[in-house]
Amino acid sequence: MKKHEIIFSTLRVPLDIIIVVGSFFIAKNIRLATDGIPFLDLPVQTIDSMTLLYFSLFGAGVYIFLFSLHGLYNTKLSNSKIKDLLHIIQYSLYWIVFFSFFIYAGQWIIYETEIPRLIILFTWILSMIGMIIIRIILNKIQSLLLKKNIINKDRLLIIVGENIKNLDEILLDIRRAHIYDIIGYLHINEIESPIKYLWKWQEYKNICTKNNIDEILYIQNSDTKDIWEELSHFALISWMRYRYIPHIFEQISPKTNFSLIHSFPCIEILSGTLTMWGRVWKRIFDIVFSLCILTLSLPFLCIIALLIKLEDSKWPIIYKNKRVGQNGKTFTLYKFRYLKWEYCVKESYGVWEMSDEALKYEQDLIQKQSSRKWPLYKIKNDPRKTKIGNFIEKYSIDELPQFFNVIQWDMSVVWPRPHQPREVEKYRQDQKRVLNIKPGITGMAQVNGREHNEFEQEIKLDIFYMEHWSYLLDLKIIFKTLHVIFMRK
Repeated sequence: MKKHEIIFSTLRVPLDIIIVVGSFFIAKNIRLATDGIPFLDLPVQTIDSMTLLYFSLFGAGVYIFLFSLHGLYNTKLSNSKIKDLLHIIQYSLYWIVFFSFFIYAGQWIIYETEIPRLIILFTWILSMIGMIIIRIILNKIQSLLLKKNIINKDRLLIIVGENIKNLDEILLDIRRAHIYDIIGYLHINEIESPIKYLWKWQEYKNICTKNNIDEILYIQNSDTKDIWEELSHFALISWMRYRYIPHIFEQISPKTNFSLIHSFPCIEILSGTLTMWGRVWKRIFDIVFSLCILTLSLPFLCIIALLIKLEDSKWPIIYKNKRVGQNGKTFTLYKFRYLKWEYCVKESYGVWEMSDEALKYEQDLIQKQSSRKWPLYKIKNDPRKTKIGNFIEKYSIDELPQFFNVIQWDMSVVWPRPHQPREVEKYRQDQKRVLNIKPGITGMAQVNGREHNEFEQEIKLDIFYMEHWSYLLDLKIIFKTLHVIFMRK
């Protein structure tokens, strides 16, 4: 573990103690001012400051014990930040249960003074919010220091198998994290790469020792089981982190189930992780989240609609577009119109494809100005856009009406994005797997590359999402979508 990791991990302990102790005293003052319950006026209950200090120190000790027990003080920067924050919420719930039990079980046995219940409740809320804010700040500071090369990054050695075609793509993605110092790569021969070629892979022991390597990443090929085992044993005895990218990753689902056919053992490759109850809860979340977004953004939606109408007075403001949804069924997708009406493709408005001049013009623009390869397209410097359309498309505001699609159950908040019928016609059979589920407003590909992804990469990301779905992953994608939209990354 690096010095900065030890410092930042250790720093959380005294900060958490300060937050918890401070939350008790803030909660006391809140309780003196209000009970926090509408339409009720409960009698004011308080406690003297010295006794409250003892309770607060005990409460801080319970917090530190629970967080230490579950590894919240030894996480690396490369771990999931959303997962850490959700763990804070989870173990804060455990805290209020354990703390309340010990406090009221020990009353009249260890001590006589009672601490008001609402002070405990307010403390729980305040301390949970405070610790989340502190971790966000510490993570931002640590990331900034790493990005500016003020603190040392993890030294990464890459060992490359034969016939690796996407090394540059992998290296670019690793560099975006800004937490690794890539020392170089080992390979049987020097290949074209933006990082330094060190030597043949057999020299990895000397190079790891000489360069004080923290982590090995092995990008393997099809016939390298012996190399994989040798590297894993070396990493284990050297206390180095070891990870690998398998050659057959894209052919094999990582979700497997061991079972028996009568008495014969077999392995079943599962299609994904979404269960029946997972679908139920996901649907409930979709409805609640969509209603909240539409309610909160209603004034803003009205302003956008007015601006669209003022610049281009022709109807409609909400543009309808045919998309392919679950099981290949077409549905009408809603968007704010960001093109001039005469340039909008009107297949959803009963205009025959061969007679649609707007479609012919679009196809001409695709051939001349598309920055993506077919079947997907992205027209650079699109001359058909209005001024307000250019703004709302840039910041994905045009997608907001799709929350109505979610309520209608044509779409979900998070799933792979829907494509047009003329795009889906070009899918290979294996790529049609993404049509097994409802499309989404945002998805894995939209927060990992967006329009810079080629079609093959977008499909891989969508299938990865299907195979690894979880509530946590959905939340990460939603938060990352906001970051991508506002930071334009």
